Amino acid sequence: MFRKLILAPALLMALSVSTGVFGTAAHAQDTPLRIEITDGIIEPMTIAIPQFHGTPDLAAKVRSVVADDLTGTGLFREVPSDSVAKAASFSEAVSYDDWRTIDTQALVSAEVTQNGDNISVRFRLFDIISGQPQGDGMQFDARAADWRRAAHKIADQVYVRLTGEKPYFDSRVAFVQETGPKNARIKRIGVMDYDGANILWMTDSSSLVLAPKFSADGRRLLFTSYDSGFPQIQVMDVATVTSRALTVDQGSMAFAPSFSPDGRSVVYSHEKGGNTDIWLMDAGSGAQRSLTTAPSIETSPSFSPDGRRIVFESDRSGTPQLYIMPVEGGEPTRISFGDGRYGSPVWSPKGDMIAFTKQIGDKFHIGVMRTDGSSEKMLTESFLDEGPTWAPNGRVVMFTRVTPGGNGQPRLHSVDITGRNMRPMKLDFAASDPSWGPLMP
Repeated sequence: MFRKLILAPALLMALSVSTGVFGTAAHAQDTPLRIEITDGIIEPMTIAIPQFHGTPDLAAKVRSVVADDLTGTGLFREVPSDSVAKAASFSEAVSYDDWRTIDTQALVSAEVTQNGDNISVRFRLFDIISGQPQGDGMQFDARAADWRRAAHKIADQVYVRLTGEKPYFDSRVAFVQETGPKNARIKRIGVMDYDGANILWMTDSSSLVLAPKFSADGRRLLFTSYDSGFPQIQVMDVATVTSRALTVDQGSMAFAPSFSPDGRSVVYSHEKGGNTDIWLMDAGSGAQRSLTTAPSIETSPSFSPDGRRIVFESDRSGTPQLYIMPVEGGEPTRISFGDGRYGSPVWSPKGDMIAFTKQIGDKFHIGVMRTDGSSEKMLTESFLDEGPTWAPNGRVVMFTRVTPGGNGQPRLHSVDITGRNMRPMKLDFAASDPSWGPLMP
C-alpha cells in the first residue's frame, strides 16, 4: 500500500513530484549500516549501483546521475556489477551472498518507467553486510523532462541513510558567468543544478552584475547591478526572471547584500562619502537603517540561521578581520585572531560554523571556524580562492578559484569541510560568485 505525498512545485520547474513508501520483505535492522565521517582519512563505503530496470535509455541516465552524485562525495566507491548476475526484475530477491563476494557493503536497486510525458521511479537500498533492506523503499513521480530531479532525490535518500547527514543533491546554485579579458569582463547571472546541469540564465550581459544571493526559500535572488552606472542592489523573482531595484541612491554605493532567514530583511554594505558601513533594509517597505557607524570599512555581512546575529568583515583593527554583532546593531565582537587578512564570511546552515576567505602572504585560502572563532581550519590553498558558499546541509563548501597569469580564469570548486575531496565544477566556461540555494521542495 502506498502513502502519497504531493510536493510543492519545484523552483523553476512546473512539475509535480510525489513520494510513496512501500513495504519490504524484511524489517530494517536496529543498527543500520552507516559510514563514519571524520576529519581523518576514511575508506569509502563500497556501493553497488547495478543497471536500473524499466525503460532502458531513461533508466541508464537516471542511474548515471545517482552514481555520480554518490561517488562525487568521496564517501562511496562504486563496485563493478558485471560479475553478479542481473536481477530479472525490480521485485526479485537480492542475492546477498553474491554481492558479499565482491566486497559490497550497500546496494541500490531501482526501476524507472516512462508513460507518455511522465515517469515513475522506484528504488530500494540494501545493507549487504547484514542481509537486510536499509529502510523502506520509495517512489518518485515526475515529468519525464525532470528525470534528473528524480535521480538526485534517489541519491539524497541513499546519502541520508548511509551517512546520517542531511541531503543536498537536489539543490540549485546561482553564479556569475564571466567572458572576455580580465580588464573588460562581461558577466551574467545563471542558475543551475548543484552539479552544473540545467543552466537557466537570469540576466543578459548588457550591464555588470555581481554576487547573486539566494533567499532561504530559493524563490528570490539578490545581486549587485551597475545598470545605473553605480553599484546598487536589485532583487529578482527567480520563477518569472523579473527584477527591481532595492536601492537607488546615485550618490552612494550599495553592494554585498544577503537575505535574512525569513526573507523579510536584507543586510548589505553601504558606501557614502568614503565610509562603508553595514545597513539593514526591510525588504517590503524599503525602510533602511545603519548597523555600524565606525570610520572603518565594514562589508560582506551574513545572517546566522536563526536571524539573530550578523557576521561581517571589518578593518577597524587595522587589517580585515571577522566580527559578529546582534541584528539590532551594537558593539561587534571580533572572532578572528590568526595571521593574515580575513573576508567574505558566511554562516553555515547548521549554525555551528562560519566559512571565510583568508589571505596569508601571496596565498589565498578557504577556511572554516566555530562561531566563537575557535577551531579555525584551512580547507584550501591557491593563487586566489574566494567567496565561499555552503551546501544546504552544511557539509560542503563551494567557492571561486582563479588561475594565475594574464589569462587567468575563475572556476567554481567544492570541498568537504574536512578539507577532503576538492572538486572542480564541470562547466565549460569561466564562473564566479556561487550562491548555493536551499534543498528543492
